[in-house]
Amino acid sequence: MFFATFLFFEISMIKYFLPIVIVFSFGSAIYAQTISGNFNNLQEQEIRLEGYSGFETYLISSTSIDRDGNFEVRYTQDDVGVGYLISSEEQPFLVILSGEDIHIRGEVLSAPESITFLEGEENLLFEQYTSEHPRREQALSAWRYLENIYTADSLFAVQKTPGEAIQTEIERIRREDQDFLQSLDPESYVSWYLPVRRLVSSVPVVAQYRTEEIPETIRAFREIDHIDERLYKSGLLGDVIESHIWLIENSGRSLDLVFVELNRSIDGMIENLSGDPEKLNEIAGYLFDLLEERSLFTSSEHLALNFLENHGELLSFRLASKLEIYRAMKPGNIAPEIVFTEATHKPEEINAGRLSELQSDYTLIVFAANWCEEYPQMMTELKSKYSDWRSHGVEIVLINLEDTQDEFSDFTSGLPFIRTTDFQKWDSPVVQDYHVHSLPAMVLLNSELEILLHPNSVGHMDAWVDWYLVRGNL
Repeated sequence: MFFATFLFFEISMIKYFLPIVIVFSFGSAIYAQTISGNFNNLQEQEIRLEGYSGFETYLISSTSIDRDGNFEVRYTQDDVGVGYLISSEEQPFLVILSGEDIHIRGEVLSAPESITFLEGEENLLFEQYTSEHPRREQALSAWRYLENIYTADSLFAVQKTPGEAIQTEIERIRREDQDFLQSLDPESYVSWYLPVRRLVSSVPVVAQYRTEEIPETIRAFREIDHIDERLYKSGLLGDVIESHIWLIENSGRSLDLVFVELNRSIDGMIENLSGDPEKLNEIAGYLFDLLEERSLFTSSEHLALNFLENHGELLSFRLASKLEIYRAMKPGNIAPEIVFTEATHKPEEINAGRLSELQSDYTLIVFAANWCEEYPQMMTELKSKYSDWRSHGVEIVLINLEDTQDEFSDFTSGLPFIRTTDFQKWDSPVVQDYHVHSLPAMVLLNSELEILLHPNSVGHMDAWVDWYLVRGNL
C-alpha cells in the first residue's frame, strides 16, 4: 500500500496528509536543541518526541504540555534525522531533527494545517517545497496530457506552435523544481532529504504515467548509499527499499527481465552494505523478508546465495540460518529423512514408518502450529484439497509444532492426512534439518525426496498440481 500513500502525498494537499516536517542543518558540535511551542487544545497532555533508527523508532524525550498549552522537548546530535511529536492521543506530527531550535504554534497535532513555524529557517524551506512541488506535479500531469493529445491525435498534431509551447512549459516547470533543490545549502539536511523523498514519492506516478522515466528512476535508487546515516535516521529506509523493488516489479518487463533487474539491484545493495556489517544484517533481513512476502522467490534465492557465498563471515548467526534454507533446501537437493514418531496419525492404508517409505509420487511437507495465525484457514484449505491432490499422486505430511499431546490431538484431529510431532517445537531436529524459521512453511518432494518447490500458499501448491499433474506439463 506504500505506493498509494505516496501518490496521495504528491497529488493531494501535502499539509493535510503529512504534517509539515521540521528540518534542520547538521552541526559539528554536540548540542541540545529544543522544539518548543504552543498547542492550545492539548493542555496538560503528555507530548513525546520520537526518532528513527533504521526500521525502528525510539523515545528521545517527553514532557507535559502546561495549562496554557506550552511545551518544550530536547534532542541531541545523536538524534539527527527524522522524528515526530506525538501526544497522549497518539496523533503524530512529523519532525526532522538536525540542529535548529524550533518554535511552533498550533491547535492539535492531528490538524497540521493549523500549525505554523515561528522559528526554523530550514523548516520554512521545507514547507515551501512541500507546498509548491505537488502543485508543479499536478501542472506537469496536465501538460503531459495535452502533450499526448497534440502528439497522437491527428486533429492537433499539425499544430506545431501549441505543441512546442507545451514542451517549453513542461521543461520550465521541471527546471524550476530542480533549481529550488540546487539552491539549497549542500551541507544542510534538507538538501539531502528532499530529493530522496521526491524520488520515493514519484514511483507510482512514474510507473503509471511517466514510464519513459522508469530506467532513470531505477538508476537513482541504485545510487542511494544504504549505509548513509542520514538515510538510516530519516524514516525513509523501508520506503526506499520497497519503492525500489516495487518499481522494478511493475516496470512492464517480462518476469525473466524483472528478476534480472532485481538481482542486479540486490548485488549493488549487497556490495554497498558490505562496508557496514551491522546495517548489512538489518537491511538484508528486511529485504529478504520483503522478497519472500512478494513471492519473488527467484530473487530471494539469489540474495541468500550471494550473501552466504560472498559475505558469509559478515552475517549474524540468525540471518545466516534464515538464508541457509536456499542453499541447504534449494530445489534439486535431497531433503532430510523424517522418521514418524509414536504420536503420528496416518490414514489406515498407510503403513510407512518414515518419509522415504511413502508410496506416493509426491509429498508435501507442511510445518504449522495452532498458534500460527494462518493455521485454521490453512488446515481447512488442505483438508478440502487433499482428496483431489491424492488422486494425482500427492501425499501430505503435517509436521505440527505443539509441545503437548493434548494440544496436538486437539488441533490435528479430523485431518485426513498424515500428521506427526515430536513435541519439541523449534528445537525439533526435523524443524532444524529443514531450516524452518517461520510458520507456516511448505516443501514439495518427489518420490526420491528431491526438493521440487517451496510453495508459499495452498493456492500456490494447487496451481502447481493443476499445471503439472492435471494438465500434464511436467
